Amino acid sequence: MLFRKLDNFGRTFKHLQRTRDVVRVFLKYGYEDLAHRLHLPSALKLPLGHFREEQKAIAEMSAPERFRRVCEELGPTFVKAGQILSTRRNLLPEPFTRELAKLQDAATPIPFPEIRAVLESELKRPLREVFARVDENPLGAASIAQVHRARLLDGSDVVVKVQRPGIERVVETDLEIMRHIAALIERHIAAWRVHQPVALVDQMGRMLAKELDFTIEAAHLERFVWQFAEEPTIYLPKVHHHAITRRVLTMEYVDGVKLSRLDAAQLSEPERVEVATRVADLVMKQIFLHGFFHADPHPGNIHILPNRMICFLDFGMMGHLDQRGREVFVELVWGISRRNEVQVANALLKLSSADNEPPREGLEADVAEFIHQHFYRPMEELNFGQLIAQLLHLTGRHGLHIPPDFFVMLKAMGLMESAVRSLNPKHNVIEQARPFLKRVRMERLKPRRLLEDLFVFGRDFADMARELPAEIRRIMSQLKVGEARLIFHHEGLEPAIQSAERISNRIAFSVVLAAMIIGSSLIIHANIPPHWQGIPVIGLVGYLLSAVMAVWLLWSILRHGRM
Repeated sequence: MLFRKLDNFGRTFKHLQRTRDVVRVFLKYGYEDLAHRLHLPSALKLPLGHFREEQKAIAEMSAPERFRRVCEELGPTFVKAGQILSTRRNLLPEPFTRELAKLQDAATPIPFPEIRAVLESELKRPLREVFARVDENPLGAASIAQVHRARLLDGSDVVVKVQRPGIERVVETDLEIMRHIAALIERHIAAWRVHQPVALVDQMGRMLAKELDFTIEAAHLERFVWQFAEEPTIYLPKVHHHAITRRVLTMEYVDGVKLSRLDAAQLSEPERVEVATRVADLVMKQIFLHGFFHADPHPGNIHILPNRMICFLDFGMMGHLDQRGREVFVELVWGISRRNEVQVANALLKLSSADNEPPREGLEADVAEFIHQHFYRPMEELNFGQLIAQLLHLTGRHGLHIPPDFFVMLKAMGLMESAVRSLNPKHNVIEQARPFLKRVRMERLKPRRLLEDLFVFGRDFADMARELPAEIRRIMSQLKVGEARLIFHHEGLEPAIQSAERISNRIAFSVVLAAMIIGSSLIIHANIPPHWQGIPVIGLVGYLLSAVMAVWLLWSILRHGRM
């Protein structure tokens, strides 16, 4: 425990300036109350009045907009965190998630000499030995990397994604600060403990670690190529392995039109309907058939090629759903489409985990009310991704925890639906999903699948039966020698523990103060040299230290509002 505290103190001191910058930005945008509740100003000696900029523009912003501005001002790690939070609609109200979804991962371009240095350092050779040319002006610049068009020595046109110098160190520092703040939130804000902020920051850290390793992104792209090898409507760029490292990614240049820049003059109405159908079809195949999907299919990452071929780009953020997860999600959507609240409640309980399972009657009643509110209107009026997100938000009120992969999948579905509706406002996503839902449901009923499930169940049951006697014997032996223990974990005692620690610290401080006063008095009474103006110096210093300690103790008591 002591070493962990010392390690945490060392890290806090190491990143003190960056921590001050983070707190300063939060205070600038009006989060003094949160800072007080987390004891950040007192811990960092930050005077609140000096950091809040009384700007009319900030004062007129809504709370969600101020939170988005905080993420943008604090840089890449907080931008990524905001993007992740925008998918977790069980954590934040809808206005916040909608505002955070606007976060753009853009940054000022890095000068080309720095890019050249990274390329030559990573590729272990001069640039001219790998590329015939590299355009010095980037195609785009983001917080983690920027992209340049180039040509290989064999004449292939490529794009080169180069990581920003020092970005790994910045992300590591920010994640440590965010984890410390998350721990303070768990400690001081009881309502957020159920959401496990520290675990959420750890999840963000794992996602960012994958984004910072471009060899993982290349592997994601190659898996996509494999799973869509027989798909005629998709085109995926070629990866050039000889020019790939953790910080450099080289792949084929694709000359297409971004879906976000597609205007009515470029495609006729039937062609727009066809493109919308293809995009939705490809995303649903990723989710329902393969369980490995693009986690950020916004219109800027989808390019339209000649003959209405669809090309996905940027494979840094991916999602994964195992077979069981896909099947349970299908049961959820199937129950919604049939307006069956019992089936929907069962699926939600299978999807989630909880410390204590909530009463089924209350959950089913809330689900029934949700269905009656939304699902008796024309299907083309429904926003599928938003409705599913609202339904999963309902689970938070019942103490259920949904795995993070489902929120990533919901974000992908929501982005896909927005892109499709921009091409064809009347597109019915639920109707297009029906064949995929039926296919997943029928897969469970195939004789071979039933036999496989029966075999797995029998094997697990046999393993458990074989291990049970040994486990019972081990428990009995521990009881005999007194090694068995019951561990009780108390909830809600933190405030009492903190109060007791504060009381004991003040008592110890007072005892030391009294001892110093008495000791100084004895020294002066004994007239122990050396002297100054006829007064023993040691006793005088003791009195001065006692006075400082007394003022400090009194100030500490007054600061907490109790004498």
